[in-house]
Amino acid sequence: MEKNKLTIDSFFAGVGGIELGFTQTGYFKVLYANEFDKNAVKTYETNYPNIKVDNRDIHEVNPNEIPNSDIITGGFPCQAFSIAGYRKGFEDERGDLFFEMLKIIKSKNPKAILIENVKNLVTHDKGNTFKVIREALVENGYFIKWKVLNGKDYGNVPQNRERIYIVGFSSKDAYDRFSFPKEQKLSKSIHDIIDFDKKEDEKYYYREGKQPFYKKLIPVIKSHDTLYQWRRQYVRENKSGVVPTLTANMGTGGHNVPIIYTNSNEIRKLTPKEAFNAQGYPKDFKLPSIANGQLYKQAGNSVVVPVIKRIADNIAKAIYNKKEKLEKKTRLENQKYALIFSDINGKFDGKSFVKHFSNSKEKLEQIAKESDIDLLSDEKYISMIQKNKKMKFYIIEKMQ
Repeated sequence: MEKNKLTIDSFFAGVGGIELGFTQTGYFKVLYANEFDKNAVKTYETNYPNIKVDNRDIHEVNPNEIPNSDIITGGFPCQAFSIAGYRKGFEDERGDLFFEMLKIIKSKNPKAILIENVKNLVTHDKGNTFKVIREALVENGYFIKWKVLNGKDYGNVPQNRERIYIVGFSSKDAYDRFSFPKEQKLSKSIHDIIDFDKKEDEKYYYREGKQPFYKKLIPVIKSHDTLYQWRRQYVRENKSGVVPTLTANMGTGGHNVPIIYTNSNEIRKLTPKEAFNAQGYPKDFKLPSIANGQLYKQAGNSVVVPVIKRIADNIAKAIYNKKEKLEKKTRLENQKYALIFSDINGKFDGKSFVKHFSNSKEKLEQIAKESDIDLLSDEKYISMIQKNKKMKFYIIEKMQ
């Protein structure tokens, strides 16, 4: 089976969470991984000793230097699009990292792609940011589907974590066969990933005289069945009973690390290992001896592994379950315009691909006019997407 496995090139690989979900299916093996953060590389290579991570900035990576693979994956840094960030999108220097990944996709022409990012990617800049990403992928020959999935609803992981997953195929047949996993009942609780009885290192505990806000914690933190967060001036209880969304800045000051009330009636923060547990990493996943702040950051930047595994399983079945030869529908370089079809179920669930290429915009307008599908202007699209409508539509875009 090893020689028949689908191969992966991974970008913005972090500690390897996406690769872990893929390889857990048994259908995939990793050929190449790129990650710029040296501390994340230490964690990656600790768990994948047979993979030497390319630690260069993606801007320095020449596509000709990396192996061809069946799948390209990546969760490009999301700070530029995050609600918690500065919301600058492509104006932020981190926003262009998508286009660096696109450059590699265009060069390598993989059978499939997976992109993971924050939910806010869809709504950023009134929908313009995601429109650019979606159109760039489909204009280059990919048939894409996207959906926002919550880890607690689709990964049986007790963490409230909504992320967008974009899956693209070079084959319309594989695209048609693929579907996102169905929602599943959450059967795991915080007690499955956190040991409320275990005595941890003293550095994780909140004590009188140790933190200036300690007295504000005492009246509020009383339940062993939920988690809390210190929000600068007040305590927030996560009443849903799951771990609140883990963030990359958890370890920077410590205040964002979720807090528990132990069975011995002590107050402490989650350990880095528990943060990784909340992302669905297996118990045998190893954490290297680096600063806790870096480990918290890595956990907050990572993915919900069981969600990735379920998506990867469906990707493999879509590719393997074929009667037709999978051939790439290449972008027609000599064509000026693309008629892009989209079918969306509100902001956070949809699919899109190029229906026709042409040098004549008028020809594409006529094709749209003869169909029963509305042709939208960019302005009309932005207006409709903000209303969270369910709709099918065409847009004509000039090729870049």
